[in-house]
Amino acid sequence: MKWRPARLSSPLSPLLPTTPLASPTLSVPSKLRNRIPSQMRRTFPAYILIVTLLILLFKAEVFPSQPAPVGSSSSAITRRSHLQKPLGSSSSSHHQSPQQTGDFPKKIWQTWKVDPYNFAKRDKNTARTWTSKNPGYRYEVLTDHNDLLYVESKYGSGPGGLDRPDIVEFYKTVTAQIIKADLLRYMIMYADGGIYADIDVEALKPAERFIPTRYNVTDIDMVIGVEIDQPEFKKHEILGGKCMSFCQWTFMCRPGLPVMLKLIENIMSWLEELAKQQNVSSVGEVELAFDEVISGTGPSAFTGAILEDMNSKRKGKGGQKITWDNTFHNLDESKLVERVLVLDVEKFAAGQGHSNSGNHDARGALVKHHYHASNWPSKHPRFKHPAYGEVERCNWDAECVRKWDKDVAQWDGLSEKQKKKILDRKQKEYELEMERLKKEKEQAEALERLGRAERERKKREEEERLRKKERMEEVYRKAVEEDKKKKNQQILLEAAGLGHKESTPPGPGFVAPAPLPGPGVLPPAL
Repeated sequence: MKWRPARLSSPLSPLLPTTPLASPTLSVPSKLRNRIPSQMRRTFPAYILIVTLLILLFKAEVFPSQPAPVGSSSSAITRRSHLQKPLGSSSSSHHQSPQQTGDFPKKIWQTWKVDPYNFAKRDKNTARTWTSKNPGYRYEVLTDHNDLLYVESKYGSGPGGLDRPDIVEFYKTVTAQIIKADLLRYMIMYADGGIYADIDVEALKPAERFIPTRYNVTDIDMVIGVEIDQPEFKKHEILGGKCMSFCQWTFMCRPGLPVMLKLIENIMSWLEELAKQQNVSSVGEVELAFDEVISGTGPSAFTGAILEDMNSKRKGKGGQKITWDNTFHNLDESKLVERVLVLDVEKFAAGQGHSNSGNHDARGALVKHHYHASNWPSKHPRFKHPAYGEVERCNWDAECVRKWDKDVAQWDGLSEKQKKKILDRKQKEYELEMERLKKEKEQAEALERLGRAERERKKREEEERLRKKERMEEVYRKAVEEDKKKKNQQILLEAAGLGHKESTPPGPGFVAPAPLPGPGVLPPAL
């Protein structure tokens, strides 16, 4: 009988040795060595090594090691940044690394009270500019009803979340709508990236125009624009904190940028500190003035975080510190600074009447802010002098601001009689101004009614013209069909054997009928 080697079903067969793998000769007991071919004996160590590596890799993938705690936080809300999942990790594959290459995420984000199906007409009109000019982009609106679901799914501890329950709990406690609106846009941009635009911002150009062609998109992580460029007011008591800022009603960035997370955490720390100063138990009870919103979560906070991030990246590279005056003042064209593309004021903030912002008809204007959704200052008032009102009404006009400052400075030195006289005069001026605005509004509404009536009249005339045309075409169609029917009857008679008969000359007084009109010619109206 011919000898055959024993068949091993797998490298894990019970016939395999338990001796070390240092030598093929030691890998199989001597009593089995002659029963197993030498070629198979030589490959046993390789099989065992491969299986061992596969088991180790599987264990590392399924049971990753947990990071060690980094200590407790002094914040009232427990920080868990050491447990945060990196945006580029395999456990949250839908996120992308900020160092990614290629285009920005093709997503357009807006936030509002209601969903797009319930938008007011003006909001629908502005929203459609984004979808019509960017048909290849995904468009999504977060509302007062689904925002928390988004925050919990992106920042919670569930699958795909960033494991930041402190951020989720903080968002739940915030009650001021403008604070939630600012906070939410930063959270969206960190988690998903793309383009953020306020609900009252109209797209004038496609998003592809945000980055000029001379730049390589892979060199850019964020695109922002100048909003206010009036550094001459930096020492002003009221205007100084908001005279140099980037626009945050429209901007674009990649997901996972550290500056966005830093901005979120800055807002959390700031509100918690304010709660302590005001001696309230929750950040939801904090009362905020207009300038506190601007500096805490709005354009000033946005600008400060970006400048700080730019300088932290430049640290160690040499060169002067990046400031507004030496880098962004009087910016005539876009500038790339530490992977942030800063556009001149005309791109995102045209038509403001200050900062040399130009107008929306300019070739460079990319968006138009209509401001109709910007009613939050009514809940967070600015400083308003009893006689001279708000200095912001000067709209950064230097002469107007100087006069306001002078009048306010002299106010305390006036007698009560002089103050009353000024207040009465200002009240009368205010009433006259309100009356003028009321008349202008009434005139505008009257013109709108007249225009609407004229449009309706023209619409009725056009509908009547179309109905008349349809009636005339129907008459013509019936006449053509009748003529065709008669000709067919004549053909049938001739085919029946009656043959061709010479026509009898018409008698006296016979009048030939008028020929039918040709195609495209309408008969007289009946």
